[in-house]
Amino acid sequence: MRALFLATILLVTSTPAVVAQPHVVVQAVPLANVTWTTGFWADRFETCRTAMIPTMAKIMTGTEHSLFLERFKIASGVSEGTNRGPPWNDGDCYKWLEAVAAVYTVTRDPALDLLMDETIATISRAQRADGYIHTPVLIKNRNGDTTAKPFQDRLNFEMYNFGHLFTTACVHHRATGKKSLLSVAIKAADFLDAAFRNPTPELARNAVCPSHYMGILELYRTTGEKRYLHLAEKWLEMRNLVVEGGDDNQDRIPFRQQTEAVGHAVRANYLYAGAADLYAETGDKTLLEPLEKIWSNLVTKKLYVTGACGALFDGASPEGAKEQKQITRTHQAYGRDYQLPNSTAHNETCASIGNVLWNARMLKITGDAKYVDVMELALYNAVLAGISLDGTRFFYTNTLRQLDDMPIPLRWSRQREPWISCFCCPPNVVRTIAEVNGMAYGQSTDAIWVHLYGSNTLDVEVPNGGRFQMTQETDYPWDGRVKFTVKTGPNRVIGFKLRIPAWATGATIHVNGKATGVAPNPGKYVELRRKWNTGDVVELNLPMRVRLLQSNPLVEETRNHVAVQRGPIVYCLESPDLAKDTHVPGVRIPQSISLKPRYDAKLLGGVTVLEGDAEVNRDVTWGAELYRELGANTSRPTPIKLIPYLAWGNRGKSEMTVWMPLKP
Repeated sequence: MRALFLATILLVTSTPAVVAQPHVVVQAVPLANVTWTTGFWADRFETCRTAMIPTMAKIMTGTEHSLFLERFKIASGVSEGTNRGPPWNDGDCYKWLEAVAAVYTVTRDPALDLLMDETIATISRAQRADGYIHTPVLIKNRNGDTTAKPFQDRLNFEMYNFGHLFTTACVHHRATGKKSLLSVAIKAADFLDAAFRNPTPELARNAVCPSHYMGILELYRTTGEKRYLHLAEKWLEMRNLVVEGGDDNQDRIPFRQQTEAVGHAVRANYLYAGAADLYAETGDKTLLEPLEKIWSNLVTKKLYVTGACGALFDGASPEGAKEQKQITRTHQAYGRDYQLPNSTAHNETCASIGNVLWNARMLKITGDAKYVDVMELALYNAVLAGISLDGTRFFYTNTLRQLDDMPIPLRWSRQREPWISCFCCPPNVVRTIAEVNGMAYGQSTDAIWVHLYGSNTLDVEVPNGGRFQMTQETDYPWDGRVKFTVKTGPNRVIGFKLRIPAWATGATIHVNGKATGVAPNPGKYVELRRKWNTGDVVELNLPMRVRLLQSNPLVEETRNHVAVQRGPIVYCLESPDLAKDTHVPGVRIPQSISLKPRYDAKLLGGVTVLEGDAEVNRDVTWGAELYRELGANTSRPTPIKLIPYLAWGNRGKSEMTVWMPLKP
């Protein structure tokens, strides 16, 4: 039975109240209530604070590669010049600012507050009197082009930019209590409310990469302005007005009739996350039904073992349709069922982040742990692989196999770069890392939920009175032992719900040193109900067995191959860990291999590696021939060391593979 909350829930922070989502099972705990202390996520948060944000600030304020903040200065007349860079640069600037606000929420660093004030002042000066703010159009107007008007080109990404403005404004307002950016967002939302008062098919096409669904609903929850909720409903319904749409933008057929994940994977996942967000406010089951079908299609037929998605750089959809007029080109897209190439995998980092956003919302509206399993998989593997360990270099695409001298040209670099011409992924991954603490816990009227594990402190006000303060200590994801210590509990019985990952067969729970007698089910939450007192200790042990994974035989590229996973971490084989005369394609994995975990504090910032004995085929060199006769077995034993996929590519140019052939 779904828990219904009061209209507002006041949390024990100095941040403004937020309108609760009435049709959710579990609410998110705000960023300010959770602080990483030590370990995996604390290290990444610190890198975000000290390296990611300052490095990106130089790009956002500079003019060397492209224009970001400078475009706002040109649009307002502070600087002179023309637009340079993709039309979505505004949104990428907002995403970086959101990361700054998220970090400030925890650190209260006055330097970050000043940085935000200066950035927001630059942004706000560019806003038109009627609330419109999109620098490519504003700069053209400033330079005398009176023909440039809003919503003339669907690929101008105006709504994408507006959506990220709304989200960032709300995060900044909750972090600081200030309304400087929130007022910009409100004026922009009011402009859009008027602009879309009478929707047309032309206006309806302006929903490319629709972050505006999530953004306007966040603005509604922050302000309580019902017009914004109605605007979100209108925007989703407007998709039905699109004429001759296609799968690339998920508008070939009405959303409520969709059953598969199709088209541009970032646009798709943002749409699905936005629809889930709208369900949280309206309880419209006609939104939930397609979401569940699409999600099932994704996780059973189109999801990479790393949690990445969007296999194709170019393709067509629906593939093989009898009605040829239905087929459209798809770009950076989901492929057909079981189409999961390795070396040519697109797997845009933004698509993985969209996958996290979507699953986080599905969790809230259902309370089902299966969504956290996917969210966690994507976070630890597909998302974190998109950024270097030092926080300064980025992947746009995320391959599962990297070999030297690929015989085909690839659009995007297979090495992390400090600058990418399409810079959408870098600020997206930075804001995600800054906000993982907000995904760790949840609340319902009578329970605290633990979604993600990592050493931290939790401090929340419990609905109906009382506070719950707790510490979590763990070396997760390298170790499955987790210890919770209650500092303060409410003076009544409440639940404490622990997620048992689907891979954690044999998990055990002790309270104050005594076994609970509860048999936790993998892929579910287990609830402990009691009156919690100061000093109570809950100990959870999640067995981290090394698992060899095989794919459905219909995934042709990985037939008779295995991938390796331990806990939430997917592993890979990288060439720096092989002998000089050994090459990645030649390594074969015995089915009976014993891979032993070993934590190496000096390797890749400190990771758990897996070590064992495999075989290597010495005859892996090919010439120009396409086929040749199978020769004699020339394999020999070889030791191997597997590293977490998230850490590959941090030791210079290398070969790498996630999937490895089984020894015949």
